[in-house]
Amino acid sequence: MTQRIEVSISQQTLRLLEDSHELAVYPVSTALNGAGERESSGCTPRGGHYIRAKIGDAQPINSVFVGRRPTGEIYSSELALMHPQRDWILTRILWLCGTETGFNRLGSVDSMRRYIYIHGTPDSEPMGKPLSHGCIRMRNQAILELFDRVAVGTAVDIQE
Repeated sequence: MTQRIEVSISQQTLRLLEDSHELAVYPVSTALNGAGERESSGCTPRGGHYIRAKIGDAQPINSVFVGRRPTGEIYSSELALMHPQRDWILTRILWLCGTETGFNRLGSVDSMRRYIYIHGTPDSEPMGKPLSHGCIRMRNQAILELFDRVAVGTAVDIQE
């Protein structure tokens, strides 16, 4: 049995599949700037990817990450007021690596070097609406569940 993830930018959903069976569907928020692969574009890259690393195992829900490291902070509205410019990466990180050389891998289109993740975001942020800086945002409870269900190496297909 093979698991895979399918992300639909147009539908703002993430589907977890095992073979042809749908195991779960989650609302997500992809990039405000739309789909695209270029470095510094702020776009969500398309095409084949895989989970390169799972980060944050055993951290509490709403743990704050900067540079893929937990800061020791727990997200709150008070913390958000103190740091209004932060792009909040919370709870867990699934770091993606592209599989299509020249499209989303290597050079100026490398998803891994662009630090493209599936990650948690404040529960006050809307799902189903593209607002991220390029990553795929999920509710914290949803990313906890997904994180526990997938392995490093799981295929991720991101489509418009």
